[in-house]
Amino acid sequence: MEQWWELIESARSACGERADDRDPADDPLPGAVLDRLVALAPEQIIAFSRVFSTVFDTAYLAPLWAAAYLIEGGCGDDGFMDFRAGLMLQGRTAFDRAVADPDSLADLPVVRRMATTGKGWLGCEEMLYAPRTAYTHRTGSPDGYDAAFAGPAERPSPARGERWDVEDDEETHRRLPRLAALFQPV
Repeated sequence: MEQWWELIESARSACGERADDRDPADDPLPGAVLDRLVALAPEQIIAFSRVFSTVFDTAYLAPLWAAAYLIEGGCGDDGFMDFRAGLMLQGRTAFDRAVADPDSLADLPVVRRMATTGKGWLGCEEMLYAPRTAYTHRTGSPDGYDAAFAGPAERPSPARGERWDVEDDEETHRRLPRLAALFQPV
């Protein structure tokens, strides 16, 4: 797990301040992660992918989904996948804090910018495909990834944790006060 987060932190470091305040059109972070993955041996890419799945599933939480819904102005299944992948790119500290307390997302520069300017993006669909892309690049086999990965067939379902009606502004203000103050000012 440590090596996995070290690769993410290395990519973040290479991107400098852009790692914390991203825009989809010219976001350098997914490419920096991909560059690091491509430099690995195929079996190391598969190991990265297995840890990716574990970390990704850790964030499959109803309260975090509600926070994503608030931040993004709506968030379906695919959007929450992108959101969790992008949250990983914020680094271990931010990720662990958000899993423990989704309201801590209010501290992220990109979330604050999204609230004040409507620009920036936390989610990152591209990150979902990075291990497959790197494996294909390294091996030249677009079909070999699935056979090599043979990952967990079962995903957590439904999202763990307490749910509430995210359309209920009062309840959202109670449960996510800092994010609600940014995205649903009273």
